[in-house]
Amino acid sequence: MKKIIFYILFFIASAGAAFASPVMKNNTTKLNKARLDTATFATGCFWCAEAKFKQLRGVVSVSSGFSGGHTVNPTYEEVCTGTTGHAESVNILFDPKQITFDELVEVFFTDHDPTQLNRQGNDVGTQYRSAIFYHNAAQKQKAEYYIKKVNDSHAYPKPVVTQVVPFKVFYKAEGYHQNYFSRNGSAPYCKYVIQPELEKFRKVFANKLKNNK
Repeated sequence: MKKIIFYILFFIASAGAAFASPVMKNNTTKLNKARLDTATFATGCFWCAEAKFKQLRGVVSVSSGFSGGHTVNPTYEEVCTGTTGHAESVNILFDPKQITFDELVEVFFTDHDPTQLNRQGNDVGTQYRSAIFYHNAAQKQKAEYYIKKVNDSHAYPKPVVTQVVPFKVFYKAEGYHQNYFSRNGSAPYCKYVIQPELEKFRKVFANKLKNNK
């Protein structure tokens, strides 16, 4: 695992210079108004992804929800059937002056196993697939570039299966899914699954955390 993280961080960091400004340039009008940008990722269970991404300096908010499917306003129960086409996802509002899309992609690739098709650990189904829902051409280019770099580096024994698809809509999940770990830290899933993952995450990205300015 340490080897995988090293390779991913190395290639993301070394390649970042090639994409220093496209997101800002392609969204000048939008970002001048809001000074914020959006990234939408699917990495398996959204409870774990939300808990991790909200730790990062420059991330304004993280919402858990569903994206990539055909059912309008799906419920969590409907998505769990695997018939809606949606993946459990997180919608990340961030300040590109404090954290770049490149850095978020770096976190994305170390946050889960992008070589597992339609599953993460014991969570199985298309709703747990790995996906980057790009909001503009620059995000698409970056996602595809980094996937190629990760594959070329053989950081994983199997190729990356992450989908790179255009963002269409994000449906926010029910209220009890939001800030799930923060509000349910003593629950078995949080204590034995999310907490260990979060502790490892904090060590790997210690220099990017909000409490480590």
